[in-house]
Amino acid sequence: MRRGTVDDAARVLRGLTFTALTGAGVSTDSGIPDYRSPDAPPRNPMTYQQFVGDEAFRRHYWARNHVGWQHVRRTRPNGGHRALAALEDRGLVRGVITQNVDLLHEEAGSRKVIDLHGRSDRVVCLQCGRVISRAHLADRLTALNPHFLDEVVGGVRSVTDVEVAPDADAVIEQTAHFRPAPCEFCGGVLKPEIVYFGESVPRERVARAYAMVDDAGALLVAGTSLTVMSGLRFVRHAAKAGKPVVIVNRGETRGDPLATVKVDAGVTETLTALTALLTAR
Repeated sequence: MRRGTVDDAARVLRGLTFTALTGAGVSTDSGIPDYRSPDAPPRNPMTYQQFVGDEAFRRHYWARNHVGWQHVRRTRPNGGHRALAALEDRGLVRGVITQNVDLLHEEAGSRKVIDLHGRSDRVVCLQCGRVISRAHLADRLTALNPHFLDEVVGGVRSVTDVEVAPDADAVIEQTAHFRPAPCEFCGGVLKPEIVYFGESVPRERVARAYAMVDDAGALLVAGTSLTVMSGLRFVRHAAKAGKPVVIVNRGETRGDPLATVKVDAGVTETLTALTALLTAR
């Protein structure tokens, strides 16, 4: 690994097409905290086994998520998201593999996006398989718990003062009396259409992501510590194939030993500067 600057990253990527692999650090400037940055408070995300196996865990999750959703659905793309969309428009980015579930890449204009860990805007029934929108579920949860937001955070207008995690979770404790909504078609358990800790990414989705890495001449990693294998495997795959790997992230990542250049800096400003360098005539 060679530590470098955005100019070094541009020199590595110039003349190549590349796939972008992004994590929570891309969305922090949109107001969505990440899990593992140096300044992030410790969190213990709920596992898939806890969610499916314990009604109390599910109630707690949906109560917290109901608060977090009010914030996440109002977030907007930042300069980092827009930079990657601009690079795709210029034919330089072959596509984006994101570990985020916030859909901000799509909102910024990126068209070829693989939402590796799912999407926060959809909910699936674990019994009948029906998929509904998260916005529709929000209406149902509000109807079942009409005073919950007022009691917990003083109303929707102040929800941004509540700590929110990347999966639309929020840190609150008053969940004992929250009423989750069952599937309105079969009465089954509803789960966000996202990949939980302890749950596997669908094989078909992983295969498409590998193909996107193979389709490009290099890999740009932005805003992820690569702590979990879900993202790290694509860095290993690119490096094994002899493709340059550029990593942009504050702090160390598990992929650093495989990086051609590592830029230890903020994601938004680095991607914005990188886009200017790569598209300058």
